[in-house]
Order: sequence, then structure tokens, then C-alpha cells
Amino acid sequence: MIVEGDGADELRHAIGHDPASGGPGEPGNVVLAGHRDTFFRPLRHIHAGETITLQTVPAAFRYRVTGTAIVSPHDLAVLAPSGGSTLTLVTCYPFYYVGPAPLRFIVRARLVTVRLGR
Repeated sequence: MIVEGDGADELRHAIGHDPASGGPGEPGNVVLAGHRDTFFRPLRHIHAGETITLQTVPAAFRYRVTGTAIVSPHDLAVLAPSGGSTLTLVTCYPFYYVGPAPLRFIVRARLVTVRLGR
């Protein structure tokens, strides 16, 4: 489940959509944040070339992972709008760190297909 907003209250219950970012299928960068020990735990095994599907009421948006990165929490360049339709997933890193993690794990993906309806 994805909710609007990426604050502590939203991320406690779901993956959060950065309201300053685009929506699925739109030109630009869709930024989603989630906790490393709940919804985004499986990201520790993700690799370039894999697909991520965002299912919404009107359509399914399939993105292909182009790469991952580990960045400082102050590196906001990963949130910047892109020239195409991209997806950026953000979670804390390292995955098994106890307490507030010092880094961020980033997954970048590019939109490859849109399927209307369910």
C-alpha cells in the first residue's frame, strides 16, 4: 500500500509517496520511501534488470531497475526530476543496522510499460 506523504506517521503504516514528486506514468521522478525493516526489506536483494510493478486503480506501471546506490541522507540529487518517467525507491541503510541508519539505499528504475485496467 502506498500513501501520500513520507513522514513518520505515513511510513509507520505504508510506503510513502513524496508529494513533491511525480505520479506513476507521469514524466519525471516518482519518489517512494519505506522502512528497511518492513515494506522495503526485500530491496536488499534487488538488482539491475529486475522489474517493479506499481498497481493503481486505473493502470499497472512496470518499471525496470537501472541501478542502486548508497548515499548520504543529505544527498537530495536522487530526488530530482528526471528527463523521462522514472521511479526512485528510498530506504535506510545498512539493512541490518540497529538504530537510526547513517545512509540511504536508493533504487532507480525506468518506466517500460503501462497496462490499463486490472
